[in-house]
Amino acid sequence: MSEEPDVETVGALLEDPTVRTILTQTSQEPMSATTLSTHCDASQPTVYRRLEDLRECGLLVERTRPDPDGGHHRTVYSTNLERITADLEGGELTLRIERREDMADRFTDLIEGI
Repeated sequence: MSEEPDVETVGALLEDPTVRTILTQTSQEPMSATTLSTHCDASQPTVYRRLEDLRECGLLVERTRPDPDGGHHRTVYSTNLERITADLEGGELTLRIERREDMADRFTDLIEGI
């Protein structure tokens, strides 16, 4: 994501109870959309739309993991959100979004920097 989302976009997302559940649940452990649908008591299409909105704002990451039982891969989601701070300064409301940095991402950045 090249640009931070605006106050209105983040505010609208956080107003949604499904989004709040996705963020809180995926802060504990990565989860599939199916599992999140159960936790959110929402349809899978709704959950997928919210997951995409969160990814577009850079508040959620998507990973592909091998499924040891089925031999296939599955997609799981986890939040990389650490903190959102709203500042009112000079008559302007701004957001500061702090994200957790994943160890795999840090390793990739290190290798790419060599």
